[in-house]
Amino acid sequence: MAGISDLNVLLAGLRPEPDPIRYGFVTGPAARLDPIAGQALMRFVEAEGVTLILPFDDALAAGLEPIFPCRRITLAIHSSLEAVGFIARVAAVLAAEGIGCNPVAGYFHDHVFVPEDRLGDALAALKALARASGREFD
Repeated sequence: MAGISDLNVLLAGLRPEPDPIRYGFVTGPAARLDPIAGQALMRFVEAEGVTLILPFDDALAAGLEPIFPCRRITLAIHSSLEAVGFIARVAAVLAAEGIGCNPVAGYFHDHVFVPEDRLGDALAALKALARASGREFD
């Protein structure tokens, strides 16, 4: 299953789906984060340390200091990992609304993490992008 790579099909088929969970980003040495890493939505290793995206309250309960209280929006169309321009268009639409986003690619879908207090604005902007590309919403 390679996913869709045609940008027009991706945009027209875009269904932004919000996650009800509030997330936060934490970082530190692997040894410190390993006990909670199993609860992470994402784990990424950089030279400076390990980054985890965790449910915000779980991070606090573990004595960590999460930053960027955010919500995940799943771009619910099976996008190819080789698709060109999809995340760029999504990020540009959000940027035009003054909304920062942190994208993450999964095997089946792309996801964007947006500031928790801008979730509604982000969803409206993404639905407008999809409508402009031919998508109808209920």
